[in-house]
Amino acid sequence: MNTLSYKTNSTKPADVQRDWYVIDADGEVVGRLASRIAHVLRGKHKPEFTPHVDCGDNIIVLNADKIRFTGNKMAAKEYLTYSLYPGGQKSKTAKQIMTRKPEMIIENAVRGMLPKNKLGAAMFKKLFVYTGTKHPHGAQKPQAFKF
Repeated sequence: MNTLSYKTNSTKPADVQRDWYVIDADGEVVGRLASRIAHVLRGKHKPEFTPHVDCGDNIIVLNADKIRFTGNKMAAKEYLTYSLYPGGQKSKTAKQIMTRKPEMIIENAVRGMLPKNKLGAAMFKKLFVYTGTKHPHGAQKPQAFKF
C-alpha cells in the first residue's frame, strides 16, 4: 500500500502578490476582451489560484472608445436600467452609450462575468477603464498584458 500524502495548498489573502497590467482595447471585440479581463481579475491565470480568495491582478484598459461589436450589435444591443419605480425602466442602445460613456460598455461586460457576491465586487474594484491613452497609474509601473 502506498502511503503518499498529498496536501492542497490554499492561498491566503496575505500571500497574494498583485501585478498591474495595461490592455489596449483598440479594435478589440467587447465580449472576447471582457472574458480575458475577467479571467485575470479573478486570478485564474496564476498557478496559486484559490476560488474563495481574491488573488487576481489590477487591470487598466485604455482606448475604451475604440472597441467594436460584431454583427449588428452596435445598433441592436440594448442596455436596460430600472429605477424600481413603476414605469422606471429605461433602455439605451450600444451606440447611444458609446457616444456618452464608452467605459460603461466594458465595465458592464466584465461585471457580468465575475461572481455575483462580495468577492466579485472586490475583484471589480481592480478594473480601471479609460477612453484615451493616458492613465494616472504610472507609479504602479504597469506592464502590457499578453493574451
